[in-house]
Amino acid sequence: MNQPEALDSDIRALQQWLRAAWQQLGDPALTAFARRELRNQMKQCSVDLRACLQRAAEQPSEPARPPLPAHSRPELRILSW
Repeated sequence: MNQPEALDSDIRALQQWLRAAWQQLGDPALTAFARRELRNQMKQCSVDLRACLQRAAEQPSEPARPPLPAHSRPELRILSW
């Protein structure tokens, strides 16, 4: 897995965790202490997600190559032993 794929995977995982945490936060059986701890974890996760998104935005995109015309000649290489 290369760097952009790993970063993309991290972003997806953090988003899923936050989504599940929001659902869990709505549970009326959650104690006040557990709710406070969950909110603290959500804040930290949000900070981590912002950092990952910032790194993703700063990564240089792949240079766009102009498409080769259909009638162009292929590059030939001479291989020798």
